[in-house]
Amino acid sequence: MDQIISKVGSFWVGQKATNELSSVGDDINSLGSSIGDSTKKMMNKVKAKMQKPLPELLKECDLPAGIFPKDATHYEFNEQTKKLTVYIPDVCEVSYRDQSQLRFFTTVTGFLEKGKLTGMEGLKTKVMIWVKVNAITCEESKLHFAVGLTRTRDRAAYEVVRIGIVVDNF
Repeated sequence: MDQIISKVGSFWVGQKATNELSSVGDDINSLGSSIGDSTKKMMNKVKAKMQKPLPELLKECDLPAGIFPKDATHYEFNEQTKKLTVYIPDVCEVSYRDQSQLRFFTTVTGFLEKGKLTGMEGLKTKVMIWVKVNAITCEESKLHFAVGLTRTRDRAAYEVVRIGIVVDNF
């Protein structure tokens, strides 16, 4: 008799739990129809497909994969405006194979197009002193850094993704 009551009780509890979970799902769906546009956009971002790695995005735009430091994997790219925002955990410096150096702020922004990154903020290069990089353009085997004047470097030096060294200030 105890076994029968136990099985009936388990069945009843299971049915109640299923009904409650179904009710919660309905509540979430009805909430989705009454929330604002910004929340809907956020929910759509969560549902969106996985983002490709940053080096892959750069390669697709004919730029070397190693322009940004290795830990700069989180980014946002707006397909319509072509605005790229790259997030880096700490201000850091990267030295490249050709003895050049880049210094990255925690957020680097610019406009990404085929073979170039323009309107850049949050990036400096060392030319005797640290100067702001305005644009990076790529032409065959050369990479041009516009810093008021253009600095040309060998593209091959930037093909490998490197580790940034944390520095105190940007």
